Amino acid sequence: MRGISLTQTQGLSRGSPVVDTGDPLRVPVGERLLGRAVNVFGAPIDGKEAIERKELRSVYQSPPPISQRSTTSEIFETGIKAIDILSPLERGGKAGLFGGAGVGKTVLIMEMIHNIVGRYQGISIFCGIGERSREGEEVFREISDAQVLDKTVLVFAQMNEPPGARFRVGHSALTMAEYFRDDARQDVLLLIDNIFRFIQAGSEVSGIMGQLPSRVGYQPTLASELAELESRICSTRSAAITSVQAVYVPADDFTDPAVAHTFGHLSSSIVLSRKMASLGLYPAIDPLQSHSRMLSPHIVGDEHYRTAQMIRKTLAEYEDLKDVIAMLGLEELSEGDQRTVNRARRLERFLTQPFMTTEHFTGRKGKLIRLDDALSGCERILNDEFADYPESSLYMIGDIEEAKI
Repeated sequence: MRGISLTQTQGLSRGSPVVDTGDPLRVPVGERLLGRAVNVFGAPIDGKEAIERKELRSVYQSPPPISQRSTTSEIFETGIKAIDILSPLERGGKAGLFGGAGVGKTVLIMEMIHNIVGRYQGISIFCGIGERSREGEEVFREISDAQVLDKTVLVFAQMNEPPGARFRVGHSALTMAEYFRDDARQDVLLLIDNIFRFIQAGSEVSGIMGQLPSRVGYQPTLASELAELESRICSTRSAAITSVQAVYVPADDFTDPAVAHTFGHLSSSIVLSRKMASLGLYPAIDPLQSHSRMLSPHIVGDEHYRTAQMIRKTLAEYEDLKDVIAMLGLEELSEGDQRTVNRARRLERFLTQPFMTTEHFTGRKGKLIRLDDALSGCERILNDEFADYPESSLYMIGDIEEAKI
């Protein structure tokens, strides 16, 4: 018989007695978890008093049947220009933040906590899978500073914990989220950092179990394990679980099996680009690779859809002209192409935004932008209203009215 450890195995030896509890892994659910940081078992790790384990639920739950699911599509605003315009999030959907190491996934998740949780009427659950303890502490402090800790549950399995704990912590967090959705009938915002570490933990567990590795050394059960977790995140007629997930991209390779399988489950994919980060354009969201199935005229409206398509077209044309500019210079382009480049560079800078979570690093006051204001600004740039303004006047501003000649 093989067993997967969820805690450190130090001190275990052959001949140690094994006790069968007759139960699966169960975690406490309910209001008493609010404001607390817990581990995979639902036990507190925040140094406060023990949590009363009145109602316990198995972490192995089935997703709600299709007949009970909501069929309407609603936009979920974040206050971040580049996301709300080009890859809007869906209420009750799953959004992925894709990027390699150091391009700003955790910073973007922290900003979403700051923007959404503060004005959000539901419950927030942060699930840290394979988190560094420094990141966990920062998230806890950020949520406390935003004064929303009383509406938030934090569930962690740190990097130094066994793979069994990192593999099951997502299921524990989802079980807690399902209680608020189905029993308390409250909307839940589920933030997961990082879904790649869930797949990585599954690969380690698979190796311990003696299974043969599949493509690129991943577990043969990668697709089914990921689907088992992701299919539980959905909206029912009573309430919704909306999820934002950071996805680490190994060596910036988007064809990696872990990344490719995750793409298939998401309603919005926000791709972070190292090239944008190196140019100082933060958030480093790649507007041409990011997409959302919400960006459709019957959901966001004709005006929003048309503006987003024009932004993409302008930026794509600029991308094609970059080689010509590098070889011959901007002056050799036709007048029409020069106007396109002019618009594209101003759009790139307008889509940057100072974050509240980075105020103490940058010295710039963070901004939260309404979708209407962001769309209006982009439309005015596309109409060449800001052609005479220096590019720097549109960099790291909130509303377009802040631009100064």
